[in-house]
Amino acid sequence: MLDLINLKKTFNPNTINMKVALDNVSLHLDDGDFVTMIGGNGAGKSTLLNAIAGVWPVDDGKIVIDGIDMTGLSEHKRARWLGRVFQDPMMGTAATMQIIENLALAKRRGLRRGLKVGVTKAEKDEYRELLATLGLGLEDRLTQKVGLLSGGQRQALTLLMATLNKPKLLLLDEHTAALDPRTAEKVLTLSDHIIRENNLMTMMVTHNMKDAIRYGNRLIMMNDGKIILDIRGEDKQKLTVQKLMNAFAKASGEEIVSDKALLS
Repeated sequence: MLDLINLKKTFNPNTINMKVALDNVSLHLDDGDFVTMIGGNGAGKSTLLNAIAGVWPVDDGKIVIDGIDMTGLSEHKRARWLGRVFQDPMMGTAATMQIIENLALAKRRGLRRGLKVGVTKAEKDEYRELLATLGLGLEDRLTQKVGLLSGGQRQALTLLMATLNKPKLLLLDEHTAALDPRTAEKVLTLSDHIIRENNLMTMMVTHNMKDAIRYGNRLIMMNDGKIILDIRGEDKQKLTVQKLMNAFAKASGEEIVSDKALLS
């Protein structure tokens, strides 16, 4: 499970550029929860994911994953519990290394390194089998440099790497935003399949309200560093874009005329 308890984060405090990014945010996720997160620019979505991942420390509050207090741990020490896919397809992989080498690094994330064979035959067979599930033909290109892959292929590979060790929490930070619509749809479908198959607790930030409604069992909306909507169960199943916009207006006191106005 995940417990976020009264998280606070302010950038440039006591200056003209002061920005309250997280304003006393509390959230509980159960094992297997798939939460989609939406909100306008500066709402606090990516800041929340970065705080969980340990990219920067919070000013106050606690981050607890699977009963372990992560609040004081550095980013690399949290890696063994977390998987993450970024918006930029160039992040999350080593472009100059082979596909098989990237997978081997992901397999050893958070573990102590030793002097032994880099990739065993058993691992090679495992990687080939896993790559085959992507349906991209990458299982026959294990020695190809990752930098030569398309954006969609890299995101699919990064997703596979992020979930290779079955993380306690998977963070997807607008991971299809830089892809064309057709490729984005394929990566989202793949994401949903991997999450369901492995029952992964997941937080997915998206810029698309339809995707936020379609995927996951729970939807969270942020505004001005706060969680203003938390919709789940039957209420989420009945959601439409218009109902969500109306709920945002009621919760925030702000009128919006389209989902693009809210999210762009």
